[in-house]
Amino acid sequence: MTATVSAVTGGAGVRKYSLDWTSDASGDVSGNSVTLPAGTIVAVTFTPDSGGTQPTDQYDVTMTCDQHGVNVLDNGAGTSIGANLSNAAATHKIAFIGAADTTYIRQWLHGGGYTLVVAAAGSAKGGLVDVYIAPGVL
Repeated sequence: MTATVSAVTGGAGVRKYSLDWTSDASGDVSGNSVTLPAGTIVAVTFTPDSGGTQPTDQYDVTMTCDQHGVNVLDNGAGTSIGANLSNAAATHKIAFIGAADTTYIRQWLHGGGYTLVVAAAGSAKGGLVDVYIAPGVL
């Protein structure tokens, strides 16, 4: 897996971090830490590769904080927003953390290492995860 950084033309300092992944023979991706800045995740887009390496339908993606071991792609109910993804269409989602029974806040990244984990994608399959991060707390 490789990571490239490019600026988003939306203002407010939001930057897009693209994580291009290819699964191993077991259909998984793990052990590839990338460095991301401190900031707030405002959105995440999951795009299956359409160039002949389309992942298996209902594949799963998480991104674990190397320091704390938590999935920063939580949906507010303890499940990843990258669960059960389509192998045919891109999916655009927002990561939240549950602060109380009815209050949800956007996921804050403290900056540092994060490990993208893909499961059940099929052997030698690929895709792209775009993480949009705004500086500061939103």
